[in-house]
Amino acid sequence: MDLVIRATVIFFFIFMVTRIAGRRELTTLDPFDLILLVVLGDLVQQGITQSDESVTGTLIVISTITLLTVGVSWSSFRFRGLRLITEGEPIVLVKDGKLVERNLKRERLTRGDVEEGARLQQVASLEDIRWALLEKDGSITVIKKS
Repeated sequence: MDLVIRATVIFFFIFMVTRIAGRRELTTLDPFDLILLVVLGDLVQQGITQSDESVTGTLIVISTITLLTVGVSWSSFRFRGLRLITEGEPIVLVKDGKLVERNLKRERLTRGDVEEGARLQQVASLEDIRWALLEKDGSITVIKKS
């Protein structure tokens, strides 16, 4: 039972940390960030199992994390209010060619980040954009003016 409690606590802690870290950081990993995530994964495993090397302990931890993941996913599907917390919603970065500064600051994005997203979608200037949205997965979607 101890493994289930530790796995549950760490699951929700990791969930909270990834929501606080923001979308942009999690979608643009450089090699150091990738290595850090692997190390973090090992530390989490040790924290959950207290270096329990048994097959039973591993199965309990994997089962707990899987059940929690499915439970959060099902709850998000079932309840819209929870979905906003677990998944978020698209955020407007540009409206009618003008940057929405408040949203850029909230997501820790720069004008250059938005311009890069626009260029990747063949849009040369912010003035040519009707809407630019930061999607739930961290990508930037641009809708051109007609």
